[in-house]
Amino acid sequence: MAPDASSVKAGQKLGLVKHWQNLGQSAEALWGECQGSALYQVRVDLSTLSIQCSCPSRKQPCKHGLGLLLLTANTPEAVPVSDPPEWIISWLAKRAAVSKRKETLKAKTNAEPSVSQTKTAEKRQAQVAAGIARLDLWLNDLVRNGLGNLASQPATFWEQQAKQMVDAQASGLAARIRRMAAIPNASPDWPERLLSHCGELALLTHSYQHIDQLAPALQEDVRQLVGWTRKEDEVLATGEQVKDTWIFLGQATEPIERGNAQRTWLLGTQSKRPALLLQFSIAGSSYPDHYPLGARQQLELAYWPGSAPQRALIATRHGSTTPQQTRLPGVSTFHAFLRDVTAILARQPWQERFLCTLCDAIPQYDAASNQWWLRDSEGLALPLTQGEHWLLLSLSGGHPIDFAGEWNGETLLPLGVLADGAYHVLLKEEEA
Repeated sequence: MAPDASSVKAGQKLGLVKHWQNLGQSAEALWGECQGSALYQVRVDLSTLSIQCSCPSRKQPCKHGLGLLLLTANTPEAVPVSDPPEWIISWLAKRAAVSKRKETLKAKTNAEPSVSQTKTAEKRQAQVAAGIARLDLWLNDLVRNGLGNLASQPATFWEQQAKQMVDAQASGLAARIRRMAAIPNASPDWPERLLSHCGELALLTHSYQHIDQLAPALQEDVRQLVGWTRKEDEVLATGEQVKDTWIFLGQATEPIERGNAQRTWLLGTQSKRPALLLQFSIAGSSYPDHYPLGARQQLELAYWPGSAPQRALIATRHGSTTPQQTRLPGVSTFHAFLRDVTAILARQPWQERFLCTLCDAIPQYDAASNQWWLRDSEGLALPLTQGEHWLLLSLSGGHPIDFAGEWNGETLLPLGVLADGAYHVLLKEEEA
């Protein structure tokens, strides 16, 4: 949950009774007052592990919140069960009121749109259609002139086209163009990779132009990929809800325009369904939620609608979190994993990332090519992302482990492993 390594160390220092007073806990919350340069009131909502502290720190959670959690975990007798003080009662009441307002908004999602909303939607549809028509001409020019010419094009060549899609209110298309800008000269096979991306983009624009002919679930996919978004209240009201015990496997981050995007992967222990929780940090702001990586909890998730639902949000939580110590509910071979990937792409051909949970996997390093690999029980291997994976190798000791990672169609990004009855989250240094 810590935003960085320094917060972990600071939280550990505060995880001692001598720094605290008025400690207590109930079924709903955990609280205490920490003496620093001032007396800070720290509150934890146990249903969501949401932390609020009166300190001025911009980091979320702050060192005081982490210290209280560590103190409670390591010295539970120091935090007695008691009646919450007024400042906890009022805080919980405010959170309940906010939750009730969200429920009210959710109930309104099925209401008929107003005349002004209908006109606004029609105007946007016209803008998107005009933008896509210009984009198709641009793609045709790329193919007609040859991809080899793109090796010498400046960044403005791509950014200009991306901005046109932003102006057309098709932000999803703009994001795809910006990702394509990084492909020329990035690898020996870059023309092949770029052509593949051009084909996917052309398939998306043509699908949008014939969206009425698509199945309803695929229509949802196309609209979201072009740039339409659904609010969380809408997803809670209309999305498929799945109740299960979910494992928080790990996280990955990537830079986006004006900030970062965080992907948190979950896996259902009974349903074996993957789920992706997506959050954004804009202009240095903290992420709204913090998740207990390496733990499991009974949750009800709501999925964004689509032909191969992947993105989800937490609708309700049940009970507390527990460490993940049993085997992961994964596949035993890469053949089985890639077969599942193929089935997903047959339903939704623009899916870019897939959760891979592989049992009895062995990491290997090829010094000659400076390439890391993950080998399955049949001997088939897939490449890991570029970087150092010595921690992964040391946790396995050269023996089979249960592996969780993110597959992007070319390489696997390690998220975590289960070794010797304990789950270990693997994070990049900048994500630690």
